[in-house]
Amino acid sequence: MRVEVDATEVDASFEALTRDFQREVKLPGFRPGKAPRQMVEKSYTKQIEDEVRRKLIGDSYRKAVTEQKLDVIGAPDIEEIQFSRGQALQFAATVETAPEFEMPEYKGLPARKEVGQVTDADMDRAVNILRQQRVTYNDVDRPAKDGDMVVVNYTGTSDGKPLIELAPTAKGLTEQKNFWLHIKPGQFIPGFTEQLIGATKGEKRTVTIDFPADFVAPQLSGKQGVYEVEIVQVKEQNLPEVTDEFAKGYGAESAEKLREGIRKDLENELKYKQNREVRNQLVRALLDKVHFELPESVVQSETRQVIYDLVRENQSRGVSKELIEKQKDEIYNFAAGNAKERVKISFLLARIAEKEGINVSQDEIANRILFLAQQNNIRPEKFVKELRQRDGIPEIRDQILMAKAIDFLEKNAAIEEVQPAPPAAS
Repeated sequence: MRVEVDATEVDASFEALTRDFQREVKLPGFRPGKAPRQMVEKSYTKQIEDEVRRKLIGDSYRKAVTEQKLDVIGAPDIEEIQFSRGQALQFAATVETAPEFEMPEYKGLPARKEVGQVTDADMDRAVNILRQQRVTYNDVDRPAKDGDMVVVNYTGTSDGKPLIELAPTAKGLTEQKNFWLHIKPGQFIPGFTEQLIGATKGEKRTVTIDFPADFVAPQLSGKQGVYEVEIVQVKEQNLPEVTDEFAKGYGAESAEKLREGIRKDLENELKYKQNREVRNQLVRALLDKVHFELPESVVQSETRQVIYDLVRENQSRGVSKELIEKQKDEIYNFAAGNAKERVKISFLLARIAEKEGINVSQDEIANRILFLAQQNNIRPEKFVKELRQRDGIPEIRDQILMAKAIDFLEKNAAIEEVQPAPPAAS
């Protein structure tokens, strides 16, 4: 947009701002508000010009956007063409607008919901997880078997060289003393612990493994490792019985109450999983109904956020910077596709919220902020301050609005209940 403000309005703005400065500034030898106009203009020339420019451009830009009925996204790129006393202000504003599209029918979207219930097998698995958290280990004088723990000393090489020579950060992979290993597929290095089945205390074994392509130490990826392993001790798991005493360790009055609590948790988890799957189907059905061009700047911004989230998640899981750098193209391609979908659905849900009169109250925003502060173990007032510093409160509002719009879709969807698919044959 090219915007022009009459010279008379420019001069009037200079006049008004100069009077404001004259009333408020302090100059040596004069009481506040009593300094001569000429001295104020001379002393505060730049500040007055900057404030006039800011106010005129801001006001005239907003007026032009309203008159042109533009749905602007983000901040404008302002190019000043002409600005001075006695002349019209001229500037160009480059803006990005929300996409225009025909809203598809969004009521009655189809979705399939698997019906299900918590089974005895589900209960047994959940209870065993709690038992595993209280497991003890007894030394046994027999060959190691699947599920045992073994205490070992080991040294590792590849091509006859200590692993640390190939991967300087892999000291722990090169040599360990009295190291505990769980004999279970996928533990430690894939294929390692299975080769210790049948070993006895004091026995020495040579274990040969192939480091996977995505190994945490990229210098070892695809190479063969040879480990000399000494079995120091074989230990058998001792899982506790589910007694009332055991239940009290988890805050339950009795074993029966513990099982009741576990069943309720599993039922809530199942319900959440079912609802999440239905909502994902509804979002996908809505996305497939309409196609439109997306604002590039918004997609780029969202892509950067997705990349940031992915890198942070991988780092928290212990993935090395080297491996992340190695996979940067895959990360970017995934993030770009994911960002486009997120941006597209945000426009669609915002339009649904507008059409259906869905709003977000200040109480809802406050409650969400309080929840997030507690979740992140941050004092609420500190969290609010951080949000304001990065202008994050509108983002909180948008998240609530999107969730409420999806709630609306779910309430108005055509949901078919189906039986879960039988488990795949092993």
